[in-house]
Amino acid sequence: MKKSILIACFSCWCMTVLAQADIALIPQPVSLQKNEGHFILGSSTRIQVSAQPDAYRVGEILAGRLRTTTGYPLPVKQVAPSMGNPAGAIELQLQSGLRLGKEGYALEVTPTHVIIRAKEPAGLFYGMQTLLQLLPKQIQHNKKDTSVAWTIPAVTIEDQPRFAWRGLHFDVARHFFTKEQVKRYIDEMVAYKYNLLHLHLTDDQGWRIEIKSLPRLTEVGAWRVEKTGSFGTFSPPTPDEPRTYGGYFTQEDLKELVRYAADRFVQIMPEIDVPGHSMAAVAAYPELSCTPGAKQVNSGEKFMNWGTGSFSAIVDNTLCPANEEVYTFLDKVITEVAAIFPFEYIHMGGDECAKNFWEKSTAVKQLMQREKLKDMHEVQSYFMKRVEKLVAARGKKMMGWDEILEGGLPPKTAVMSWRGVKGGIEAARMGHPVVMTPNTNTYLDLMQGDPSIEPPVYSSVRLRASYDFEPVPDGVDDKLVLGGQANLWTENIYTTRHQQYMLWPRAFAVAEAVWSPKGRKDWPGFISRVEQHFQRFDEAAIKYARSMYDPIVQVKKEGDSSVSVTLSTEVPGLDIYYSFDNSFPDRFYPQYTQALVPPKDALSLKLITYRGKEEIGRQMTIPVVELKRRSGIRK
Repeated sequence: MKKSILIACFSCWCMTVLAQADIALIPQPVSLQKNEGHFILGSSTRIQVSAQPDAYRVGEILAGRLRTTTGYPLPVKQVAPSMGNPAGAIELQLQSGLRLGKEGYALEVTPTHVIIRAKEPAGLFYGMQTLLQLLPKQIQHNKKDTSVAWTIPAVTIEDQPRFAWRGLHFDVARHFFTKEQVKRYIDEMVAYKYNLLHLHLTDDQGWRIEIKSLPRLTEVGAWRVEKTGSFGTFSPPTPDEPRTYGGYFTQEDLKELVRYAADRFVQIMPEIDVPGHSMAAVAAYPELSCTPGAKQVNSGEKFMNWGTGSFSAIVDNTLCPANEEVYTFLDKVITEVAAIFPFEYIHMGGDECAKNFWEKSTAVKQLMQREKLKDMHEVQSYFMKRVEKLVAARGKKMMGWDEILEGGLPPKTAVMSWRGVKGGIEAARMGHPVVMTPNTNTYLDLMQGDPSIEPPVYSSVRLRASYDFEPVPDGVDDKLVLGGQANLWTENIYTTRHQQYMLWPRAFAVAEAVWSPKGRKDWPGFISRVEQHFQRFDEAAIKYARSMYDPIVQVKKEGDSSVSVTLSTEVPGLDIYYSFDNSFPDRFYPQYTQALVPPKDALSLKLITYRGKEEIGRQMTIPVVELKRRSGIRK
């Protein structure tokens, strides 16, 4: 009997140690104290909530998540705040006097009870997300699993976000994603405490929002010829190719998404991108262009020339700033958009507006003379200032990309800084609200590893760069920085699986940058937590990128025709093995210790990474001619 008791006690101790060792929260909380023991979730566990309807709603969301996997009934009951320890219960309490912000929470887990306290319902919701991360990874299943001991390590956590704006952007214009796919996007983002969905609804490749007073926007602008391959390189559509690829959200669809998001404490900010990026709009209403003639929705064929620091349009994709019909059109659009989305901001774009067709327009030249505008930047500023007035007339505030600084910033507009942080710094110094989303850190559509093994895009943002994101640059008033955001453009993203691959794990890093306290960076610790969340994603069948395990390849020219190759890894403690003989290396091949020089007649460099005896990276093959090209050798 004594032996059985000792075995049981030892087993309990082991479970406690294992549970505590597995604590891997993303984003990191403000404070976390690990305590003795663990709470066991069982068939008699109940969920008790404060009497407020929102608290009950959060309790039901939690119960729904837990019931699916555990199979336990987990009844939700409204009760008065507990005067003692609610033994055997998970309790969600709203406490008005709590010294945490409206999204903050305190979480206490003991062997007898779990209590989440918050000042407002959003805090309960985020405490719930932390609680779910404390449960075993199998909680991510979407079916009952009776093989798991549903234990929660004993902890004391106090937590609140650093920023109120924790944004994740989703471009549904370049490729259309359905209402249900957007809902799943919301479900995934809230697990990491994002609270703002920036929905990019219009672009050259599609108009995705029903505007009832302008039906051709969706009758024509939502559809294009289907193309598969690499965006920007497709052959131009022929007249006989069917324009059946695309789709759009009805206003009822969007209202449903707004409600769905609000139930999860997410606001949705719509974006109507003007005056550039408007090919779908002018395809539907050609009279809105400065350039006469019919237009067509872009299907991914080249229509812009991109240079170093400059660009021009091959086909005019802009709204005409000198055409009064454009402002009537935009008033109709903004009026209907404002009625759908309760969020205080409407994003009106303003980025990458090619002005070479404006320069040829007699109407634009007359506008410049009449309004005393010096250059095309001031023409765009004139346009954006008029748009801001339309937005304000509907009770909303305008936000735009940092190009709207050029030529003069509209007086009450917020700036989203994407071309690095320079635009955000400038806007903040002028007293304007700013959201930081620099493409050097937060553009999650860019490659996250070596181009030899990633879906090809024009540039890269590795996981470490996303982790190093700091939303408040030195010398900037942090009161003007609303927060930060990660952006996902979908020119080359066709499916939800690819969308997930591009988001995770870099969206983990940005989530931590906008939630966790400044100065808590710990790269090795972050990687350890990411790896545990990879296991959770495996359970949930969510795709993610393992690019952080692959070597970083740097090439330097040596003489006229040779190169040296330096290798490193983002993840600490990995070994790199290589070959030049066309065979695939493993851990018994040469290990990288110093810069490599390809043998004279070698055709390719092959690479693999290991952690000890475990193959952890992907097999990489880089032709020697590609290595030379990267160094600047063209022959």
